[in-house]
Amino acid sequence: MSDFGVRDVENMLRMPRSAILGLVRAGFVSPARGLRREYRFSFQDLIVLRAARALRAAKVPARRITRSLRDLRRRLPESVPLSGLRISALGDRVVVAEGGARWQADSGQYVLELDVSVANGELRVLARDEPTREPDAEDWFRRGTAAESVDAAGAREAYELALALDPSHVSARLNLGRVLHQAGQFFAAERVYREGLRVSGNHPTLLYNLGVLLQDAGRRSEAVGAYEAALREDPRFADCHYNLALLLEASGNQRGAIRHMAAYRRLARRGSD
Repeated sequence: MSDFGVRDVENMLRMPRSAILGLVRAGFVSPARGLRREYRFSFQDLIVLRAARALRAAKVPARRITRSLRDLRRRLPESVPLSGLRISALGDRVVVAEGGARWQADSGQYVLELDVSVANGELRVLARDEPTREPDAEDWFRRGTAAESVDAAGAREAYELALALDPSHVSARLNLGRVLHQAGQFFAAERVYREGLRVSGNHPTLLYNLGVLLQDAGRRSEAVGAYEAALREDPRFADCHYNLALLLEASGNQRGAIRHMAAYRRLARRGSD
């Protein structure tokens, strides 16, 4: 299933758009295309992108990265297990942690070694006997992301725990809002987004998601306001231009609709180059 756009990947992996598109151009991942030719990433694609970023940071040779990630993508389960998956670099190999087991991406062989991972620009070595720490907001966010495709209620609980620990965790808030929105719980999703705007300021993706929610709820004038606020924060937000163009066209504002649709097409072309 291809559920995630480039904007989602930016927020979930905390990677800049340029890095994501660079990994796509390098052939590390081949996302599907949406109705408007935009990239659409599956959850397995996100795992591969995260692994590619970590391996590059660990100075693993490009040829080894390409071979390991190809085999990793082939071995990934169609649905992510509730225990989640963790990608690490062990020397010049990719190691996948699934629950309590670790296996090599290129051979499928199970390993018992030190776990070397890259996080926040730092290389971290975790010995097997290192004491288990209490999960933090990022841990709960990752658990929620891993559970979404198979356990929506569990994902929601994980995101709520992440926000209880860190109310400014925008990615957890975006995902929680989306889960509630998809479940038809519009008022709860709106509260999540508006609380995020109060805590984190006018974050463009929070404003955009709020706009989508308001639009689906039939509150079109409020949706226009949310999209316009998002574009004031990020004028390059292509999907926001597109949605706003459709709303303005429906309200009879042809000039505004044409302007925003032109902006969308210009940005979409750049994103697919």
